[in-house]
Amino acid sequence: MNKAALPVLAMLVVATPLSARESLGVYVNWAAFRDDAPSRCYAIAKPIRSSDAGTFASIATWPDRNLRGQLHIRLSRQVRDDAETELTVGERKFELITKGRNAWAKDNAMDTSIIAAMRSATRMSVAARANNGVRFTDRYNLAGAATAMDASIVGCATKG
Repeated sequence: MNKAALPVLAMLVVATPLSARESLGVYVNWAAFRDDAPSRCYAIAKPIRSSDAGTFASIATWPDRNLRGQLHIRLSRQVRDDAETELTVGERKFELITKGRNAWAKDNAMDTSIIAAMRSATRMSVAARANNGVRFTDRYNLAGAATAMDASIVGCATKG
């Protein structure tokens, strides 16, 4: 691992859930991890210019649940459950489901479309209106996202 990747890994470790057990690698702005309990692998990144360690975007594989490529975004601010939350990946736009600070795709088909868009785009952003009515946007650099997603899929496929 090169020395430039160490600060990225340190920030991502803070952003990852405490159950993260094994690093599968750091890929530019994204990292991949594998957890044993619950069994899952995921690619994860912090937004650009964020000081909140709890804000992240992740794509997870849950082998025990037969789920692959599930989007989860932890927003930088709390939003109303009925708030319109828009994810933009390159030129594509997706309306997400939100609860508190969490956002997800509406279904598996949307997850698949988002991941396909992430693989060919360089940036993504998620915009919403916070509980106080102020609009905000969390922005992500997608450099390394495809490789981190691939590493997380392989990490769960080769476990055991």
